Amino acid sequence: MFRFLESLVDPYCDYPIKDRPPTRLWPFLRDYGHPFRKLFAITAVMSIIVAFVEIWLIAYIGRLVDVLAATEPGAFWQNHGTEMILVALFLLILRPIIQMADVGLLNNAILPNFGTLIRWRAHSHVLRQSVGWFENDFAGRIANRIMQTPPAAGEAVFQVFDAMTYATAYVIGAFVILSGADIRLALPLLAWLVLYGFLVRWTVKRVGPASQAASDARSAVTGRVVDAYTNIHSVKMFAHTSSERDYAKEAIENARRTFQVEMRIFTRMDVGLTLINGFLIVAVVGWAIWLWTLGAASIGVVAIASSLVLRLNAMTGWIMWALTSFFRNLGIVAEGMETIAQPVTLVDAADAQPIKDGPGEIVLEDLSHHYGRASGGLDNVNLTVTPGQKIGLVGRSGAGKSTLVKLLLRFYDVETGTIRIDGQDIAKVTQDSLRARIGMVQQDSSLLHRSVRDNILYGRPDASEAMMIEAAKQAEAYDFILDLEDPQGRKGFDAHVGERGVKLSGGQRQRVTLARVILKDAPILVLDEATSALDSEVEAAIQDTLYGMMEGKTVIAIAHRLSTIARMDRIVVLDGGKIVEDGTHDALLQERGLYANFWNRQSGGFIDTDVEAAE
Repeated sequence: MFRFLESLVDPYCDYPIKDRPPTRLWPFLRDYGHPFRKLFAITAVMSIIVAFVEIWLIAYIGRLVDVLAATEPGAFWQNHGTEMILVALFLLILRPIIQMADVGLLNNAILPNFGTLIRWRAHSHVLRQSVGWFENDFAGRIANRIMQTPPAAGEAVFQVFDAMTYATAYVIGAFVILSGADIRLALPLLAWLVLYGFLVRWTVKRVGPASQAASDARSAVTGRVVDAYTNIHSVKMFAHTSSERDYAKEAIENARRTFQVEMRIFTRMDVGLTLINGFLIVAVVGWAIWLWTLGAASIGVVAIASSLVLRLNAMTGWIMWALTSFFRNLGIVAEGMETIAQPVTLVDAADAQPIKDGPGEIVLEDLSHHYGRASGGLDNVNLTVTPGQKIGLVGRSGAGKSTLVKLLLRFYDVETGTIRIDGQDIAKVTQDSLRARIGMVQQDSSLLHRSVRDNILYGRPDASEAMMIEAAKQAEAYDFILDLEDPQGRKGFDAHVGERGVKLSGGQRQRVTLARVILKDAPILVLDEATSALDSEVEAAIQDTLYGMMEGKTVIAIAHRLSTIARMDRIVVLDGGKIVEDGTHDALLQERGLYANFWNRQSGGFIDTDVEAAE
């Protein structure tokens, strides 16, 4: 039975991928809830049936009281035995089946799958965002919103069917029963409903914004805490434990204050609810007793009235809490939408095709990119890299080297100009096919928190074990990998490297990264300070490997250590976002320009940069 219910909706079913998902709450929930629409309707009907069964039971108690009062004990079973047996069978067999269907649809068919669907689609959407999008937010806050939005949406759906639909049907049934007994008994219920509606409106109006503020505050706490944990080496190295604690305390205190505001609303709600429920009990039960004293109502009617209002008294707190929980969870969903409903702005063109294979020519035409600012980045750059050519990029920090590489990989869309690879505008080919043709080793050689094998195979998932091992050997990584063992006892290529590869030294991480790129074997190779984390001995050992990697490839290498690029076919010098020099190592030295100045002033093989600026 459970497997049947759990398989009614596939949370991973195909769906139309949207670059711009709905940004308003209800269209957003309707879009995500589309696969569940039929299931929602059936669950609503079942919830109404369960409520009517409960109402019928209370009404039947009233009838039973009247029957007992009007029947001699000795004649009870003879006159009403069949009725009692039928009622008992209904309570023992049919009612549990109805209840099981109701809770099964909600607990097993909807809740696990609805949250999973939201989390899966939200994560898929966020993964499609550009590198620049991630650079503008905390990874911890993004992850927190991905994790907290699905259960909040699921809880909101739960409250709709478990409380709100049920309660609406229950109140309608109570009104019908009281009106049937005596229309005057329904008047206090109507008055109570008006008061209850005002209280609900007052609460809901305040709890939504308060819960969203509290959710924002919790996300801020998560962002600051995760930021400290991610950079724990810097925290310890600079002895900033106390300042990080104070930095987190500021956000934690703000979260406490926003939560206090939210809880004050609930306290006022509970007090108001107790007052109006007291009115309901006194008015309905008192009026029923008064009608009985006048002979206008039976004892059964008094029993029905008393049971209904006491049940409503018990339910109203639950209903109000369900309503506030519903809107509080909607607030959390709305806060999560600030991340997971943001449009994907860097997208493939509508007619984009996979990039065609070619020799690896790169052409930059009138290329400018300033990250939306007036300065920085690149300014009207023209550059042609012929197939198989190897160029070195040199320049002060902030000259535009990293910007050029990011644009080549289409981590950002160019503001003006064009980048062509083998004659194809990279803005008109699919991003995945573009990046599949470019192998890159970055200065920050962070790894996935997975095994060494997984990290190397990330460059080419379909590679054989032998190919992976050969890549590790070429990167001078094989020997140290065999000696690895993680805290769980996994060894060698199965050892996990920790978050961002923290369990490995900088040189070890870089060599694993090199092995990954060697295995990828892309026709275009980008080296961004590829040997910066290696000691001199290891660097010397893999220099031949690096030049072997470059053989037959188009190469762009960024380096402050000029000795690593002196053997390149060309050296391009950037300054202020422009190409100021272009030529071979020897030719540029003879020009006695900026490159010659770098070469003459380099210390320990590194450029002595006079100007530091963020790229």
